[in-house]
Amino acid sequence: MRCKICHHDTTLINDVKQNKKYHQCHACQTIWMDQECFLDDSKEKQQYNQHHNNFESTGYVKMFENFLDYFWSDLPKDATQALDFGSGPGPVLAEILKRRGLQADGYDKFFQPEKVYEDKQYDLITCTEVLEHVADPKALLMLFKKHLKNRGIIAIMTLFHTNDSREFLDWWYHRDPTHITFYTPHSFEVLADMCGLNIIKHDDKRVIILTSSTS
Repeated sequence: MRCKICHHDTTLINDVKQNKKYHQCHACQTIWMDQECFLDDSKEKQQYNQHHNNFESTGYVKMFENFLDYFWSDLPKDATQALDFGSGPGPVLAEILKRRGLQADGYDKFFQPEKVYEDKQYDLITCTEVLEHVADPKALLMLFKKHLKNRGIIAIMTLFHTNDSREFLDWWYHRDPTHITFYTPHSFEVLADMCGLNIIKHDDKRVIILTSSTS
């Protein structure tokens, strides 16, 4: 099968334990679940309904604070508008952004489905623990670019894989049935080039920061 991102050949990863198939591209290093293994929307939402993270979850809040600290100095000094894309059942990150002085919108396919970002542009677009749920990451990054102000940044959190198929099969992160696409920093280099974006930095673990190449 051809890679859905860069169209190179892929290798099949057969997860016998989970009875699922994945495709690994050695060119862009993206791994994705075979579409026949996807959950339908109702089962996907049932999985998300099991998440109960809120401001009382101190570890969850600290994770977001650390995430924001990583790139906060890269924001334009006059930044005012933020979008948390894929906010989940509780808008914790959007509230933290507001506490840091930004006006923050939230969007989520299931929990905040109104597309409040239409006809708007943002200094910051956050996307935390979302890209692993997305079948077409290129289309999503192009959407982000469309709604990004000049010098604005896109801040993404998703756990990177090691590009080793044996380690992938033992990796806890792929066992979530709603996780369908997995990346390395190189995957985002390829995606950024396709979408006219630049990578500012990444932590080589789970966070990557992008900006428009025309900024």
